[in-house]
Amino acid sequence: MKSRNVFAWSLVIALGGFLFGFDTAVISGAEQSIQQYWSLNALEHGLTVSIALIGTVIGALMGAIPADRYGRRTTLYGIAVLYLLSSLGTALAPSWGLFLLFRFLGGFGVGASSVTAPIYISEISPADRRGKLVGLFQFNVVFGIVISYLSNYLIGRSGEHSWRLMLGIQAVPSALFLVLLRLVPESPRWLILNRGKIDEARRIFAKIDPARADGIVDEIRSVLQAEKALPQMDTLFSRRYRTPVMLAMLFAIFNQVSGINAIIYYSPRIFEMTGLGKSSSLLSTAGLGAINFLFTLLAMNCIDRIGRRTLMFIGSWGLIATLALVAWSFYGAHFNGWAVPLFLFVYIAFFAFSQGAVIWVFIAEIFPNQVRAKGQTLGSTTHWVMAAVIAFTFPYLAEKAGGGNTFAFFCIMMCIQLVFVWKLMPETKGKSLEQIEYSLVL
Repeated sequence: MKSRNVFAWSLVIALGGFLFGFDTAVISGAEQSIQQYWSLNALEHGLTVSIALIGTVIGALMGAIPADRYGRRTTLYGIAVLYLLSSLGTALAPSWGLFLLFRFLGGFGVGASSVTAPIYISEISPADRRGKLVGLFQFNVVFGIVISYLSNYLIGRSGEHSWRLMLGIQAVPSALFLVLLRLVPESPRWLILNRGKIDEARRIFAKIDPARADGIVDEIRSVLQAEKALPQMDTLFSRRYRTPVMLAMLFAIFNQVSGINAIIYYSPRIFEMTGLGKSSSLLSTAGLGAINFLFTLLAMNCIDRIGRRTLMFIGSWGLIATLALVAWSFYGAHFNGWAVPLFLFVYIAFFAFSQGAVIWVFIAEIFPNQVRAKGQTLGSTTHWVMAAVIAFTFPYLAEKAGGGNTFAFFCIMMCIQLVFVWKLMPETKGKSLEQIEYSLVL
């Protein structure tokens, strides 16, 4: 019973991750057609691609406010509405200005989802399965990316204005997400911390783990009392939260300076830089998505057994090697047709097995109950600010600095990440949220 309940609730919430991934990646197949349709110059084109990320940054910044005030589930209802409006609006937009507005709204939903969904799943999950269950969110992000790539490939052959259908098809899963949210309860930890509804929370925990429901409630209340005895308990940047704040910000920065969003947003363009035709580029992009999907699935089955830190060690070494090979290919023009796509396929495998699978799990775990939404907001905002910077500047950097220098920069950043994992990153597998709080804060 407990396995079915928690898995079903997590799967529904993770559908928000599917929309997150689809909305993020779908622009890759449409961006060149959109540029031609509205005759956009380089700066306008960069804004068109990055406007959703600007919305994502603002959505991540504001995500903690409704999540704390109105609840995790209510906030997710609002996010589902934003996804639905964005998909329909971008498909039907008669002008570039309205197109930007609706892409911004979709990005806002992505940002708020990156705060609220991992928090919700982490707060309902048993400690021994939390990595896998929160990993469902990232798995669905990747699944959304795969489906968007395949959808773009199939729809892209249908006509000159196929980009509208590419973007509008997202309305179907958005509506499904909105309907299925009726099946999930509110986060029991939020009910205790923000509403004082002990009995209602206990009933939800009883559906999750009947044998431990009373013990979980007692542990949460004990930690809450310990937090109240300390000064500045609600101030995220107080001295005693410095460790989780530092870990979240650095982890989010490294996630983006790996170059992942440049590859997701601009993969067809990158492949065309190596001499592949447009059709082959779109197909190669679908291949990237499929590998991302498979290795995220593999990571989900390893994260609770071998740990978050071990996955990051493996991934860091792999990212360093593959980014170096991509840079070398551009420096010497050693393309040989499929060399760069092949190296990027291996790159995506290492990223999915490490950073991609770990980021939302780790950030959702390391902050105390009282400031978890604010901490998730900090990590998500840092992540999306960096993503917006990378997406906006990549076309310019690739043109002016060249592909070799651009990918060499990403490689150097992954060398620094390896040091971070070795020296600073703690292991959190198998610990309750309250145990992690004691080790990092109390």
